[in-house]
Amino acid sequence: MAVTWQRFEGGLIFLSGLLIYLQASDLMPWWTAALVFFAPDLSFAGYALGARIGSLVYNTVHIYAFGAALIALGLFCASPMLVALGALWLAHSGFDRLLGYGLKSSEGFSFTHLGRIGKGK
Repeated sequence: MAVTWQRFEGGLIFLSGLLIYLQASDLMPWWTAALVFFAPDLSFAGYALGARIGSLVYNTVHIYAFGAALIALGLFCASPMLVALGALWLAHSGFDRLLGYGLKSSEGFSFTHLGRIGKGK
């Protein structure tokens, strides 16, 4: 039941991030927003250095606080672009949780705080 609630929470974070982004959506073309939205997934490349480093890199950019910090910095500096980037980053993390992709364990990519993912599930 806890996993269901965390996935639901991810959905709310995803929607919240998108709504924040929509306030500044005229700052970048849709295709740039799509690239920014999926950019955090490049962090899986950290797994080339092993599961421990890979999970650290992946988790660092997939925690909600990363996107929230960018939003806060953007508000503090009066930078709508930083707010938009943070909102998309936050939305990405929420979207991943909604789909069941949780923060990674150092055991390997398919071991997450929401359960196993992938073929070996």
